[in-house]
Amino acid sequence: MNDQKELEGGCACGTVRYRMTSKPLFVHCCHCRWCQRESGAAFAINAMIESDRVVLLQGMPEIVDTPSESGNGQKFARCPACKVALWSTYTGAGELIRFVRAGTLDDPDRVPPDIHIYTASKQPWIILPSNVPAVEEYYRRSQYWPEDSLARRKACYAKHGAG
Repeated sequence: MNDQKELEGGCACGTVRYRMTSKPLFVHCCHCRWCQRESGAAFAINAMIESDRVVLLQGMPEIVDTPSESGNGQKFARCPACKVALWSTYTGAGELIRFVRAGTLDDPDRVPPDIHIYTASKQPWIILPSNVPAVEEYYRRSQYWPEDSLARRKACYAKHGAG
């Protein structure tokens, strides 16, 4: 991501607008079958960020509970008008971390993937770049996340009394 820290985005119709007040913690390009189904595309790019660093500028998304492969479900924040998914929260990360859909950013080029995950189920015609880590399933944060992101995540959970 370039030097500008704030990123703005929104839905297709403009009803909901938001701002990320810092760079993401980490960016996933997920190739799992669930993300393929939910996005209607070959993968989903999620910019993970602390929930309190996502500020609504306009509108109010509706929260939609959806199933997930883990069986624990996830919550999508969708525009109530055009239904575009803006971000989600997963049971594993809790409400403290949002997975912002990079494609909803005004400038999605500023958040390229830090890692490709669930590549065992990626579409066979997708060619992964050699300069970005790729794993067949999930990974250990301590192996891939930068130290500052690990520290931010730890501080976020400590601030809210979560583990």
